[in-house]
Amino acid sequence: MNILVIGGGGREHALCWKLAQSRRVTKLFCAPGNAGIAELAECIAPADLVRFAGDNRIDFTVVGPEAPLCAGIVDEFQAKGLRIFGPTRDTARLEGSKAFAKQFLLKHNIPTAAAGVFDNPADARDYVRKRGAPIVVKADGLAAGKGVVVAQTVDEAERAIADVWRFGNRVVIEECLTGEEASVMALVDGKSFRLLPVAQDHKRVGDDDTGPNTGGMGAYSPVGLDVDAAEIFERTLAGMPGYRGVLYAGLMLTDDGPKVLEFNCRFGDPETQVVVPRMDFDLLDALEATADGRLGSVQLQWKRDAAVCVVMTAGGYPGEVQRGDRIAGLQAATKLANVAVFHAGTKRDAAGEIVTDGGRVLGVTALGENIEAAARQAYRAVELIRFDGAHYRRDIASRALKRTTKEVTE
Repeated sequence: MNILVIGGGGREHALCWKLAQSRRVTKLFCAPGNAGIAELAECIAPADLVRFAGDNRIDFTVVGPEAPLCAGIVDEFQAKGLRIFGPTRDTARLEGSKAFAKQFLLKHNIPTAAAGVFDNPADARDYVRKRGAPIVVKADGLAAGKGVVVAQTVDEAERAIADVWRFGNRVVIEECLTGEEASVMALVDGKSFRLLPVAQDHKRVGDDDTGPNTGGMGAYSPVGLDVDAAEIFERTLAGMPGYRGVLYAGLMLTDDGPKVLEFNCRFGDPETQVVVPRMDFDLLDALEATADGRLGSVQLQWKRDAAVCVVMTAGGYPGEVQRGDRIAGLQAATKLANVAVFHAGTKRDAAGEIVTDGGRVLGVTALGENIEAAARQAYRAVELIRFDGAHYRRDIASRALKRTTKEVTE
């Protein structure tokens, strides 16, 4: 089969890495891809992806990022009789509009934070002043992981309202839930779903969860927490029958049980970089079965190994970053046992050298017999990679390690 993957980040590199292992894949394309993906697939940048798929006899397309899904790329492919993995524009509104998602959650009695949806900044500010802080401010539209602010004061919340307004013309103001967060993804084929292993993301840029929110600084799986998310997905599918693709639920594990913080309509990033390496099955089989509405026909088996991903970013992330810095040590890192380096913001310069080309540059993932072993190997690989301004958190998976230590002590 000829396969096309749409996207160019670490998530898409992980998907290409796993799809390339399928015996059924004859040719793999990626649009636009990156320097790491180019070692597995032919990277392309056509003006019209639908035409490219038709002209090049693409048998199946996998969409990575949320923007094309929310823009209706699945609808466009299907209108031309082309097979594609992902939700339609209508169902992708679960991610494309935080306001729509919140209203959906409340309508279908899915546990979530109390919230208000506002069409102008003045009403949003009045709501914040009445509710007080801490409080959560969310942009309604897509914001590349940067549209959520957990404001500790009313002044901070008012500044956040002004800032996130640039992502859309509505804002969601939510109560601030407490507990640990968990990322739960499921394959959904329109009538049934299959849960993938739970992962935990680290969103803030600095150690000990300090600094601004980012698209994700690292992740690990399994998480060592009891997360019962089945009922959430059952109610979601009941409220939106026909949804096909990946559905990602970002959960807060509160004292009252898990509550939905957000929905995403695609594989998480960097959660994919720790879930995919744990797959002990042909990913193409599973994605095809999901798209075709026959998910029950495939077996999803998982490796017992734990996985840890440490994201390396350019200096200044999540703000303005410098691009074009040469990356050294990649070969040495990938030669380590059970290590995969997933490229996110990379390209080759005129001299053929791999250089930085974005905020999140690399996702260094390692497998191990447990979280401690996987984290140790991931950081061993990180220490071999060098580029100007490189930044990474040094405490990825530390929550899991603390839980393990506590259990042993008790």
